[in-house]
Amino acid sequence: MTLKPLGDRVVVRRTEEAEQVKGGIIIPDSAKEKPQRGEVVAAGPGKHGDDGKVIALDVKAGDKVLFGKYSGSDVTVDGEDVLILREDEILAVIE
Repeated sequence: MTLKPLGDRVVVRRTEEAEQVKGGIIIPDSAKEKPQRGEVVAAGPGKHGDDGKVIALDVKAGDKVLFGKYSGSDVTVDGEDVLILREDEILAVIE
């Protein structure tokens, strides 16, 4: 994938969580909630501060992150679904 985010934007690939079926009920994909965790694929250079200097992002490619349910924009690039969001929409980095 060749996608370079600008400013403080981050490209995230959602990670699918293991499906656990309780009581033999199978939930169709259309009824499932989208995962709220993913892996950073690419990160922009950072945002510009008031003095004009670039403030580097706290996340980098390869970081596992949590983000809000309605954060970012879903985009399909080269047949792969990814999420583009701002760094401030990321809630936490999973260590």
